[in-house]
Amino acid sequence: MIVKIQPSKISGRVTAPASKSSMQRACAAALLKEGDTIISNPGKSNDDLAALDVIQKLGATVKQSGNELLISSSGIDPVFSEINCGESGLGLRMFAPIAALSSQQIILNGSGSLLQRPMNFFDEIFPLLKIQIQSNNGMLPIKIKGPLQPADITIDGSLSSQFLTGLLMAYAKACTKPVTIKVNDLKSKPYVDLTLQVMKHFGWRVENDNYKEFHFNPKVLKVSPTGGDLEGAYTVEGDWSGAAFLLVAGAIAGEISVDGLDVNSAQADKAILTALKKAGAKISVDNNKISIMPVALKPFYFDATDCPDLFPPLVALAAYCTGTSSIKGVTRLTHKESNRTISLQDEFKKMGVEIEVKGNYMLILGNGKLNGAIVQSHHDHRIAMACAVAALKANGETTIHNAEAINKSYPDFYDHLQKLNANVQKA
Repeated sequence: MIVKIQPSKISGRVTAPASKSSMQRACAAALLKEGDTIISNPGKSNDDLAALDVIQKLGATVKQSGNELLISSSGIDPVFSEINCGESGLGLRMFAPIAALSSQQIILNGSGSLLQRPMNFFDEIFPLLKIQIQSNNGMLPIKIKGPLQPADITIDGSLSSQFLTGLLMAYAKACTKPVTIKVNDLKSKPYVDLTLQVMKHFGWRVENDNYKEFHFNPKVLKVSPTGGDLEGAYTVEGDWSGAAFLLVAGAIAGEISVDGLDVNSAQADKAILTALKKAGAKISVDNNKISIMPVALKPFYFDATDCPDLFPPLVALAAYCTGTSSIKGVTRLTHKESNRTISLQDEFKKMGVEIEVKGNYMLILGNGKLNGAIVQSHHDHRIAMACAVAALKANGETTIHNAEAINKSYPDFYDHLQKLNANVQKA
C-alpha cells in the first residue's frame, strides 16, 4: 500500500488503540489460567491476531461478541504441531516456554523479519529446563519438546525482556518447588512490570528482588485474582506505544486530545510524556485524556534504553526542534522489524534531517524545516508511522511505500490521522 500525506493542521479527539503488549500477555494468561476469561477492548493488530491464533492452537477456544472475547481453556493441550507467531517477537519469546509445558513436539515458526531475529536464547536455556530443542542455527523454525521443568537458572536480560516474560508465566504454571530465575543486565524493566501486573490479575504472585532475582514458591504463588467482582475478566489498556505517534503529531501539527491512556500504566512507553515535556510541548492530563498543542520546541536529551520503541516518534519530534537532540539506547534498535538505526537515518535524510550515531547515542540535527519526500517503511510499522507524523508539517507531499506495515501494531493509524483532519490518501 502507498499512502500520501499533505501538510496538515490537525485537530480533534481520538481514542488510543488497544495495547498489543497488554493484549498478548492477557491471551497467554487466559490460556494458562484455565476456565473462562472475558477480555474487553481486545486489540486487532496483526500481533494480537497472531496471539489469538497461537492460544487456539495450544488448546484454547476463542469466541467474539462485540468488543469482548470469551477465552475458554483447559490448559496447554496442543491441537496443532506447529504454531506461527507471525512477526511478533513478544509472541514467539513469550509463547515458546509456554508451549514447552506440553510433552508434545511443537514447531515454533514466524514470518517476515522474525525469521531473521536471533533466538539463541532458547538453545542456551531450554536444555537446562529439560526441554529438547533443535533450532535453525539460532533462528526459526525451532523444534521443541517438553515438558518444561522449572529449575534455578541465570539468564541474560540484555537483548530483550520478552524471554523473561515467557519464563515467568511458564514457571508460575509449572512450579512445584521453590525455584529462582536470576537475571543479568535486564533491559526494558517496565515491560517486566507489565508482565507481573497481568500475572497478578490472573492469580499468580512472583517475588521480584530488584529485577535481579525472581522467586517462585508454590505455597504463596497462587493468590486471589485482582478482578474482584469481575473475576475472570480483563480489560486491555490503551496503547502508549501507538499513542506516542499521535501525541508527537499534536506537538508539531495541531491541538488534539487522545483518550484511553492510563498515566499509571506499567507500559514503558508512557515515558513519551517525559520526552515531550523536555522538548517544551504543552500537555495537560485529565481523566485518562491527554491534550497537547504545538509550541516552539527545543532540543532534548532522553534515555530510551528501557523504551526503545519510542525512538521513531522521538526522531520525528526531534526533527522539529531547533538544535541537536540526543537519544540514548541505540544498541536496542538492531534486531527490530528493521535495523531502526539505519532505517531512521535513511528515511529522515530524504526529508532533510541528518541523524548521527555516536556509540550508544543518536543525535538528531533538527531544523524544523522538513521536505516532503518519497520514503520507505522498510516493512517496519514504527518507521511508517514516524514518517507519517513528520510529513504533517513538511514542505510538500510525502509518499510512504509499504505503508501497510502499520497493521502489525496499529491498523487504524491512518484512519485516526484522517479523523484528526490530516490530509491522508491511501492507495
